[in-house]
Amino acid sequence: MKRRVKRFPAVLAKLLGDDSGATVIEYTLIASIISIGIIVSAGSVGTAVGVLYTNVADEFTAAMD
Repeated sequence: MKRRVKRFPAVLAKLLGDDSGATVIEYTLIASIISIGIIVSAGSVGTAVGVLYTNVADEFTAAMD
């Protein structure tokens, strides 16, 4: 048990000094921001296309009358 207690500060220092996880977190944040941007823009484009099709359908219906 005493060996484990003596090794704990060394293990803790090693974990605190290791910054390889920070790179993964940074890439995850970048990917999530890009994903949010794509979702928002896809929603906007979808709405605009829906309005366009509605206008075309209305004009087509008016031309047929």
